[in-house]
Amino acid sequence: MGPHPPSLATLRIEIGETVRLGPGKVQLLELIAKHGSISAASRMMGMGYRHSWMLIDTLNRAFREPVVVAQPGGRPDQRAAITPFGHEVIRRYRGMEAKARDVLAGDLAVLEAALREEVAVPTMLDPRIKP
Repeated sequence: MGPHPPSLATLRIEIGETVRLGPGKVQLLELIAKHGSISAASRMMGMGYRHSWMLIDTLNRAFREPVVVAQPGGRPDQRAAITPFGHEVIRRYRGMEAKARDVLAGDLAVLEAALREEVAVPTMLDPRIKP
């Protein structure tokens, strides 16, 4: 690796007029799938439970099938489950993201090569990474 970290291409898509899907919502779905909990996923992302629930509720209302459902019983901190359709949303998004990265790789390499060795402007921080 050179003096600069590798470039990152992210994907945000709008599906119809109601659904906006990007790395944040997909990461939230992935964390809910892993932990079975909206609260745990929210904490891991540094987000409030209400905000996370509103994002999930928006997706559940927009699609014909829900992406997350309540799971009765079990431990109190593990009462959310990703539906098969929710897993499909994650899989398709990650697939589109990988295809976009492949398409953009050549152009990103050209732009990376055009960067100065020493940058006199502040470095952009990734808001998803906590210092």
